[in-house]
Amino acid sequence: MNGDADVAAAAAMIGQPARAALLLALMEQDALSGRELAARAGIAPSTVSGHLARLVDGGLVAGERQGRHRYFRLADPAVAVAVEALSTIAPARPVRSLRDAAVSEAIRHARTCYDHLAGRLGVELAAALERDGVLVHDGQTYTLGPSATRRLGALGIDVEVLSRERRPLVRACLDWSERRPHVAGALGAALAERLFELGWLKRRLTNRSVDITPLGRKRLHAELGLDLRSGWTY
Repeated sequence: MNGDADVAAAAAMIGQPARAALLLALMEQDALSGRELAARAGIAPSTVSGHLARLVDGGLVAGERQGRHRYFRLADPAVAVAVEALSTIAPARPVRSLRDAAVSEAIRHARTCYDHLAGRLGVELAAALERDGVLVHDGQTYTLGPSATRRLGALGIDVEVLSRERRPLVRACLDWSERRPHVAGALGAALAERLFELGWLKRRLTNRSVDITPLGRKRLHAELGLDLRSGWTY
């Protein structure tokens, strides 16, 4: 019989700076090699294998060999949830250059949080879906509203198919930069994937910030009432 959750063990695993950087890198992009992760996380390639081994042993990261290379990903969406939750209470890192400032601003405006959208874009999208009756916030989390099937179907998202997934269909995730909820769960992932497929959003290769394309600005305004024409500087 197991006892209570060993929070200290998980915190110690995540709390080491290099391992925290690796987890954040895997929240930006799934399935990265050790060399790619070292470059993304800004740590020495000679040390990355040891840190990854600790994360794999701790159940936070999973590795899979493909040919000559081994690729790593977060072991479970719950790992991303935990890291994002810690972000809401973590102090901000100091900005030491203009590049750091630009990246920080872009991440706060629009980013991926593992497989769903976050930042100002994420919370404004959630608010728009509430206004449309797609989502209902009960003070703690989201449930589907009366317009969900129709409005999401128009975007090419099948709610019935999503409801068969093992993960929660929809939940609210507190955004660390906006301090308001964005949409997570199977629906959050499906929304992000669909907006990328439509070409409304585009991933950046160097960090987890997201570009809203000119087409995206027009369509998000027309379909969901998001006014992205002013005050969005990325």
